[in-house]
Amino acid sequence: MIRIYQSADFDEVTILWRLAREKSLPDFQRLKGHFFDEDRDYFRDHVLADDQVWVEEADGRIAAFMAIRDDFIDHLYVDPDHWRRGLGRKFLDFAGFLSPSHLWLYTLQINLTARLFYEKNGFRAEKFGLSPPPEEEPDVEYHRRPSAQEV
Repeated sequence: MIRIYQSADFDEVTILWRLAREKSLPDFQRLKGHFFDEDRDYFRDHVLADDQVWVEEADGRIAAFMAIRDDFIDHLYVDPDHWRRGLGRKFLDFAGFLSPSHLWLYTLQINLTARLFYEKNGFRAEKFGLSPPPEEEPDVEYHRRPSAQEV
């Protein structure tokens, strides 16, 4: 069951975040990734400060998390041990409950797995650009709006 993040989740969530990025884009992480301490600082000082964070547990540990601000999905990560088990879709459904009229997010253009996942779940690429520093990598802005039949 999805639940709100608690401060005791910090270590598990930041480790999951790091592992998922290393597994999904290993070359990118080697070239542009940050030290783990920098990840932890960013998560504490930016993600937790700016977003509402939700987690899902499985097998007694955190298996996925989503950071969302209004209709913007800032982060959605699933532990690699739990990939392809429906957790990402479950979080998108939950995000749709929180913001039924519109959702949007960014992902890197090279992250083909994420792009296919979002497109399969109703998101459409609307803008191609460049992520802000320090990455400065080509990215895609995705949006999901309900169809006329759903309104």
